[in-house]
Amino acid sequence: MSEPSTGSRPTLEAVAARAGVSRATASRVVNGGVGVRRPLVDKVLRAVEELGYVPNHAARTLVTRRTGAVAVIIAEPEVRIFSDPFFSQQIRGISKELTAHDTQLVLLLVEGPGDYERIARYLAGGHVDGALAFSLHTDDPIPAITRRAAMPTVYGGRPSWTVAPDHQAVPYVDADNRGGAREAVQYLRDLGRLRIAHISGPRDQTSANDRLDGYRDVLLDADPTLIAEGAFTEESGARAMTELLDRCPDLDAVFAANDLMASGALRVLKERGRAVPGDVALVGFDDMDSVAEATDPPLTTVQQDIEGQGRLMARLLLRGLDQERAGAGPPAPASVITPTMLVRRASA
Repeated sequence: MSEPSTGSRPTLEAVAARAGVSRATASRVVNGGVGVRRPLVDKVLRAVEELGYVPNHAARTLVTRRTGAVAVIIAEPEVRIFSDPFFSQQIRGISKELTAHDTQLVLLLVEGPGDYERIARYLAGGHVDGALAFSLHTDDPIPAITRRAAMPTVYGGRPSWTVAPDHQAVPYVDADNRGGAREAVQYLRDLGRLRIAHISGPRDQTSANDRLDGYRDVLLDADPTLIAEGAFTEESGARAMTELLDRCPDLDAVFAANDLMASGALRVLKERGRAVPGDVALVGFDDMDSVAEATDPPLTTVQQDIEGQGRLMARLLLRGLDQERAGAGPPAPASVITPTMLVRRASA
């Protein structure tokens, strides 16, 4: 059998001829279709490898109605995305899973209100098969945009609208934020700390509210002056710590809702001459190596599997897309809550 000429691109017809099957059969195998017997699948795949055949993406999209791409929507500005290691870890997990399934990642960021219209046009244009969205805030337009576009979507973090009476069930992946916070605060109590403060995240995000609820689960009669709100950034943690020390100079422990805010709090405690953990014990949340192990002293914190959550988000979405393609209909929403664990270091 003749080989393709030097420099020519192998065609699907050449693959079919090499495998001894019809073009339709070769197309079903190459495009992941069902209903082809295993021996024929093996012949086609062997022919693909021998000829170095690469499917035409545009033609494949017409046949499969799949683009082979997934949008990753992060409702945060670019400066936040590239300064917070949380996002890089989650994107790394998503990317690994998508790459393993030969799927491209398209990153969509929200710099301002005008970006929502751009994202809506992009999703409605059929450029991607599904979406992964995280770091959403209360009343964020993204859920409505994905619904209008009939876009299969998995969310990172418990969506705020799931607590509403008329909510639509949606698949999401989140950590046990409330349980992890409870464990951290109970640990501080067990150390004998009596005035335990909390630096919360922004109250328009469910992860921050869940961690605040975990704090209150342990300290049922917590003094409200011991709670200050941050924004999940190092500078906001520093500002909140300054506010807390001004209001409650006798505090002897702090639970910060993420490692970056704990890092900012630690800087202020040192500036104020407070020994950590001698005068003030400090606990964070996330266990990001680039932060928790780099502080002095190293940070006691609640560990969550950030990269693993990214992989789970992508896995849930791809599984749902495969079920729809197989004719099983839209998959029932499924959500995953991943466990957390307190990692003890020198700050508490």
